[in-house]
Amino acid sequence: MIKIDENKCVGCGRCVDICPGNLFFLEKSCVKMRDVRDCWGCCACVKICPAKAICYQLAADLGGTGAKLFAEDSPQKLTWQILKTNGEKIILEVDKARANKF
Repeated sequence: MIKIDENKCVGCGRCVDICPGNLFFLEKSCVKMRDVRDCWGCCACVKICPAKAICYQLAADLGGTGAKLFAEDSPQKLTWQILKTNGEKIILEVDKARANKF
């Protein structure tokens, strides 16, 4: 499930433009989601958010209850970060040049 931290949102609108389900809109310089139940879970919004205001709340079997998934995108790599409720961080880096090689 997608979660938005309104305190971190900078109102850039990138998530509005990238969401394939057209689920986001801006209201008073902050992003809102129409209905989280319509989310496909593609994480495009998580990857595009420069302020890390959008995360994907992981299911208990994926990261533990309350774990959150964030992403940081750069031209060379995509870095996924899982933050568990106990403070543990798991970092997964994807080299974009080699990502589809296998």
